[in-house]
Amino acid sequence: MKGLFDFTEVATYFFRKKDPQRKSNFNLRAMHTINKISIIMFLLGAVYFIIKHW
Repeated sequence: MKGLFDFTEVATYFFRKKDPQRKSNFNLRAMHTINKISIIMFLLGAVYFIIKHW
């Protein structure tokens, strides 16, 4: 049950350092940008839902 609510992976996603060993290309950068935008939108929607229904 403890593993279900472990959000450290999501929280550290925004603060990762770039890996110098990994080659970066446009597709990879675009994917990470879209992922970050979707995480932020989900969190904002969850906060709005909680505030509205409280």
